[in-house]
Amino acid sequence: MSDAPVLKAVILAGGRGTRLAPFTTVLPKPLVPVGGVPILETVLRQLSFHGFQETVLAVGYLSSLIRAYLGEAEISRRMRIRYHEEQKPLGTAGPLASVDGFDDDFLFMNGDLLTTLDYAAMMRFHREQNAALSIAVVDRHMQIELGVLGINAASEVVSYTEKPSHSYAASMGIYACSPSIRRYIEPGVPLDVPTLVLRLIAAGEKVVGFRSECFWLDMGNPTDYARATEAFEQNRAAFLRDEVLA
Repeated sequence: MSDAPVLKAVILAGGRGTRLAPFTTVLPKPLVPVGGVPILETVLRQLSFHGFQETVLAVGYLSSLIRAYLGEAEISRRMRIRYHEEQKPLGTAGPLASVDGFDDDFLFMNGDLLTTLDYAAMMRFHREQNAALSIAVVDRHMQIELGVLGINAASEVVSYTEKPSHSYAASMGIYACSPSIRRYIEPGVPLDVPTLVLRLIAAGEKVVGFRSECFWLDMGNPTDYARATEAFEQNRAAFLRDEVLA
């Protein structure tokens, strides 16, 4: 019998998704379809493909629709899906304090991401690093379409850079976690991930970044939703690898 731990995940699926209105006036954001498949179903199928056996959905807004859809979906027969109902919004980290059954390292993520991230590789990296928290990182390059001046205290221009480009290590909204991080989260009290990360760092806990060159897009607005749909339809096999093996 294998001694490998059961891979588990927590997915945030309770937000109202107001920036994606009017879609989210009748559907919870995780059920908004990308290429004909609800984004939440795509995420769950990806996790299953990478060996995850159990997922807890932190739900709230229109949660009955999520339960009804997944109750009939084939993915519910491939992995155990549990629900954690939020009575009030608890932010992006607050729900972790009261989700039970997580005594080993686990994955935690937003439920509205389109990505090709290798979740299993991230979990291996997290354990190898012996970290409290590992953050999936994507490098983003931002072009400033202006001439940028350096001006000193005497109002003298000391530099001039035409349309500079800056690079940033950005969070994907996907985290590998040690169960010990729950010591820094108070049950029932709203908490966001940036505040949790700063608490961990201040306490001397190890927080690391897992860099990946994967495709990643946060569907936060109609423009990104359209981009996600186009990317999915152009290369469906990259996002739903279980279909390739079927």
